[in-house]
Amino acid sequence: MSAGGRGGADDGIRSDRPVSARVWDYWLGGKDHYEVDRIAGEQVARRVPGIVAAARTDRLFLGRCVRHLAGEEGVRQFLDIGTGLPTADNTHEIAQRVAPESRIVYVDNDPLVLAHARALLTSSPEGATSYIDADVRDPERILDEASATIDLGKPVALMMLALLHLITDDGEARGILDRLASALAPGSFVALSHACLDVDVTHAAVEAWNESGTPHPLRARTAAEIEALFDGLELVDPGVVSCSRWRPEPNPWGEPQETMTFCGVARKLSA
Repeated sequence: MSAGGRGGADDGIRSDRPVSARVWDYWLGGKDHYEVDRIAGEQVARRVPGIVAAARTDRLFLGRCVRHLAGEEGVRQFLDIGTGLPTADNTHEIAQRVAPESRIVYVDNDPLVLAHARALLTSSPEGATSYIDADVRDPERILDEASATIDLGKPVALMMLALLHLITDDGEARGILDRLASALAPGSFVALSHACLDVDVTHAAVEAWNESGTPHPLRARTAAEIEALFDGLELVDPGVVSCSRWRPEPNPWGEPQETMTFCGVARKLSA
């Protein structure tokens, strides 16, 4: 689908209001969005110049995280919920470059994401890639359908990037994460990224986002609140930090600049 979109009247794709996955795609330099998404993205970016950098550092975190889990930790199964629109270097591409036998399940509930996922999220011959059209608020369905592709009795990396801040109720966010993590085998990992209130510009970003017309309001949390989401799990170094500072690539200019999206990766030690 081109940037302008060609969704049919009965395909469930909404082009009359911005959608978070498409706005995110616009910020990442993708082409799968509508004019309404570009307008919303520009409105937010004008008010919060750092938000595009935050989106891009979140995407770079995805790459470093998956390479670490597939390479150093030996994970061969990934459950990526809230995957968004396929762009370059998706979870399966990164994981299967490290280990071609990796098996990946993507989950999202945006019809445009579904249309692209079915066409583009292919797999290596040795591994497997599948897509579930489901909402994160239905973890039982996600787990049930994911089990057709991945073995929940073996370690899985649960990826929930830039997702839980769209669950505005703290108890609901905690309950969703607890249910999903409880189904994972010991030796599994949970990777999260989340808008963080400890960065001053985040307050303006949340206000601008929530006024942009998106049907998905955002609830940023403090670094301490984000860290609390990992309760019961063992955080790996460096803990909860800005996405730009999670195991960054070496560079001659020192520590990368902090962005408003924080992240962490944690290991599940026991059932």
